[in-house]
Amino acid sequence: MTAELTRGQNHPLSQVRLEIRISAGSPVVAAVAIGDEHGTVRGWEGVAHPGAPALPGLEVPKQAATAHRLAVDLGAMPESAHRLSVLLALPAGVGVPARFGAVAAPFVAVTGLDGTELATFTLTGLDTESAVVALELYRRQGAWKVRAVGQGYAGGLAALLADQGLPDAVRLADTVHEAVAQGLARSVAAPPRQRTADGDRTRHSGAPQPDQAAAPRATYPYGPQDTPPGASDTSSAVAPPSAPAAGGPVDYTHPGRRATAPPPPPAAAPPPPAGQHPQPVAGDANGWSMDERLYNQVWGMFEDLARTTAAYRSAVDFADSRQEKELDQVLSDPRSRIGGQGDAVREAARARHAELVGRARAALDRDLAQLAAESDVVEPALPPAYARWDNPVWHGYRVPMELPMAVRLGDLRLPESGPLRIPMLVRLPLERGLWIDSGRTGVLDESFADPHRLRRLALDTAVAVAARLLAVYPAHEFAVQVIDPAGTGREALAPLVGTGALAAPPALGAGGVAEVLGRLTRRVDLVQMAVRGGAADSLPPEVDTAEQLLIVNDFPHGFDDRAVTQLRYLADEGPAVGVHLLMVADREDADGYGPLLDPLWRSLMRLTPVADDHLADPWVGHAWTYEPALVPPGSEVLKQVLARVAAARTKY
Repeated sequence: MTAELTRGQNHPLSQVRLEIRISAGSPVVAAVAIGDEHGTVRGWEGVAHPGAPALPGLEVPKQAATAHRLAVDLGAMPESAHRLSVLLALPAGVGVPARFGAVAAPFVAVTGLDGTELATFTLTGLDTESAVVALELYRRQGAWKVRAVGQGYAGGLAALLADQGLPDAVRLADTVHEAVAQGLARSVAAPPRQRTADGDRTRHSGAPQPDQAAAPRATYPYGPQDTPPGASDTSSAVAPPSAPAAGGPVDYTHPGRRATAPPPPPAAAPPPPAGQHPQPVAGDANGWSMDERLYNQVWGMFEDLARTTAAYRSAVDFADSRQEKELDQVLSDPRSRIGGQGDAVREAARARHAELVGRARAALDRDLAQLAAESDVVEPALPPAYARWDNPVWHGYRVPMELPMAVRLGDLRLPESGPLRIPMLVRLPLERGLWIDSGRTGVLDESFADPHRLRRLALDTAVAVAARLLAVYPAHEFAVQVIDPAGTGREALAPLVGTGALAAPPALGAGGVAEVLGRLTRRVDLVQMAVRGGAADSLPPEVDTAEQLLIVNDFPHGFDDRAVTQLRYLADEGPAVGVHLLMVADREDADGYGPLLDPLWRSLMRLTPVADDHLADPWVGHAWTYEPALVPPGSEVLKQVLARVAAARTKY
């Protein structure tokens, strides 16, 4: 259970490998000071900050941002370390508010590596302070605890560091702010974090959020799955922040990429020749394993593409507004409308506009070329859970022994990115159900005007998703069940049925719907009671404790009011105890239920069987185009993988 701390409260820590997640209403600088038993920090070498982000067992981000992840390994701390102070400060001279009282209260969470929150603290009551000690992790009688501090300093970071006992605190504060300023010069700063409709603070999410009841919603397409449902519409997405027309190139050391753990110190590498950029390397992000490093690298590629595109769009907007202003000035002066003077001014304005846009495009093309080179290196190195179906890694597929961090559900791209695609990875286990939208979204080409063809493609997409989930879970730890009341999905479901990968044949008719929903509802109830009672090992033997994925085709055909209620219950309560929905449906088909089903649609992650731009990132609100991860036409890889999954179940 998460401990929600107030100022001064403490809580024991049950784990030593932790993440400290920070979410703020304005970009902040994060640092950690390591103190002795008296809380004194011996010197600069005891502070992890953007200019020196890594210490043994500790790593902090290199940039100011509205969301941070700090990696902490308490087991790797030196014996002299007794107190870790988590420090937050507003960056100096970058156009952000000068005091915490002018922004939303920062939120800090201490979590395990699996994302489970151990303790949280909202720093309320700040006013003129521009730096604050948020939390302390301290050692007491051999055990570690966390304490909510919330001590603010109106004198800023220098005053805070001086209070920590650091010599020459002013110079260290200047060093930190200089490192942050250099980092901001390389990328577009993230806008303030948005809040959801219910007031919860939005955090980075690996799960796209569902559409709203009345209009398509823009949703978050990336990051760990800890964002509560809700996001802004594409039409009202956050405007890109201003940036110079020619931004710096993408930095392949990924200064903005989040790390869940500090890696071993890398060997020194010679600098690249003058005028050249470092060669991309698969797995160059931080992490404890190659899968984790690749996940973080893909996440960093997503951020890089979002920010370099934001810089380009911001530069173009600036060029447009400047040209418009200059032309307005020409038209407002009667003298410039006589003779050739006005024509010369207009031509000069257009030339300046073309120059600015050209410089911005050149910078974007340079960054896109670097990201494309990185993608060319990363894609072949991806494990099956992250790889496309046409990746050769599937031909050597073996049923895994451990669950991976994430699974690929498709690709993401922007209009400016050309052929570049970023894998859309969603953390496992799934925290929300999925909805493959078989209805027309209004952006499809005429080749998908046939609703029967679109429904078939939606079910094919669902089968590909189910097959991938079966493939990435260890044997006997994941099962798929299907409800197909009218039997319309027989052909599309053939790979699952023919290989024996399904837990049972697809349920048909109203009777089949009632039987499957009743059984899964009972499973959810029993597991919930067992967990609450601390008796998870005492479940009846007939209860399958494996993760369950229920594919529902052709909804709401075959569903009565009781079945709809059970479906909503599974969508709300199922994910927490290992029961997940995969709906294949056109929302308009369920209009007869009115707003009753709106919570159901909102609780599911909406995907589409064709390319559709219904996703938005949490920084600048780009409308990302999602493309499903489909099996290439004529490929037998899906059947081969499912056959191996079924064989592993029989063997073990």
